Amino acid sequence: MTPVILLAEAERSAEVTDWPARIGWLVGLVLFIALVYWLMREGWKWRGTLQSDLPELPGAPEETGPARLSMSGRYHGSTTAGQWLDRIVAHGLGTRSRAELTLTDAGLEVERPGATDFFIPTAALRGARLDKGIAGKVLTEGGLLVVTWAHGDRLIDSGFRSDHAAEHTEWVDTLNQMINDTEGAR
Repeated sequence: MTPVILLAEAERSAEVTDWPARIGWLVGLVLFIALVYWLMREGWKWRGTLQSDLPELPGAPEETGPARLSMSGRYHGSTTAGQWLDRIVAHGLGTRSRAELTLTDAGLEVERPGATDFFIPTAALRGARLDKGIAGKVLTEGGLLVVTWAHGDRLIDSGFRSDHAAEHTEWVDTLNQMINDTEGAR
């Protein structure tokens, strides 16, 4: 005996797409993405509120003297010193941007187009090192110039990456030498 194969008999084929269900899923997905975005934005604003005790950022003085070093590159953000994931967002310090750094005897001037510029006086500088990451950015070992500085009662790490990474070592050496000279003069 040979098995009999029964074919499904139907007057017409099933619809390929169930449009109401597809549209419902699409609307649900868009609403979910909007909710996640809104929660992230509210978290960013809340972090700024928690850090509202941070004083205003100092501006550069009128006369800073001749430039020791200058660098163009990227500013990747600031964190609480020693805690590379504790991002500081108050006063625009959490905003990534292009940056032009100028080191003078007066301090470190950070010019950021489209974001708040700030100035770190030489007396506030605490150290410089090469690192591989700061909140939201991880690079190869030694790919990030991290400058530690005091602002108010906080120590802050700010991360920079030069357009020419070979400059980082010179920056670390010069900054640390300036800090040692300043501490020796006190």
